[in-house]
Amino acid sequence: MTREENKNLSLILPLTAFFFVFFILPFFFIFYRSFWDPDFTLKHYIHFFKEPLYIQVIINTMKLALVATVACLVLAYPFAYLLATVNERLSNRLMAVVLIPFWISLLVRTYSWIVILGRKGLINSLLLNLGIIAEPLNLLYTMKGVIIGMTHILLPYMILSLYSVMKGIDLGLLKAARNLGANRLNAFLLVFFPLSLPGVAGGSLMVFVMGLGFFVTPALLGGPRDMVISVLIENQVNFILNWGFAFAVAIVLSLMTLILVYFYNRYLGILKVLGGA
Repeated sequence: MTREENKNLSLILPLTAFFFVFFILPFFFIFYRSFWDPDFTLKHYIHFFKEPLYIQVIINTMKLALVATVACLVLAYPFAYLLATVNERLSNRLMAVVLIPFWISLLVRTYSWIVILGRKGLINSLLLNLGIIAEPLNLLYTMKGVIIGMTHILLPYMILSLYSVMKGIDLGLLKAARNLGANRLNAFLLVFFPLSLPGVAGGSLMVFVMGLGFFVTPALLGGPRDMVISVLIENQVNFILNWGFAFAVAIVLSLMTLILVYFYNRYLGILKVLGGA
């Protein structure tokens, strides 16, 4: 083994050891405990898939992650386009707006939405004072509140994913399309938008996968009828103390994520999503 190979190996080993100790080993422990309680059993998985309530939890989780992803994409795309096309000074200021939320605790941001979305919160007070509504809207502890909170928290990830791709697009291509007779809209739809699709795909995958396992915001802003898998796991561990069932639910969530990534890679290709060859 050459000196260069030894150097590369010494750089990789710490990360590999960290990944093995803090990810691989805990995952196999959870996998093992989901089948042994104390002997080999499938009762936790059978109970999960036979109970309609838990099937609804899967549906709630998928729906929440999907709606939050679409909302993030709709809001993030024009902002990322602006970031990529304005002058550097303005772009840096706008980027600061995107990055500032990362410096604020996720818990603090979620509690802020409780104040804003409550029946006596900022939104309802404003709408009531303007005479737009006659009684407060039911926004808190509903799926609508969870979607608003998750969209706010996941939006920067979508913006950064889109911006990283858009920044590499040569804006001269748009000028060339305009010179060849395309109007501004056609130049965008036929030239810029197709080139930005790797960012759309990568950002959507990231936000959707994060949405599947999101816990804090659904736990604080959601209601019992809109329970998601992460909240179900927390209830089983902290209140019902059914660790075996909680481990089985965690494995189901992991498999859902792996299946999604597999089909994403099969039909889109992870390298294409990440902008590679």
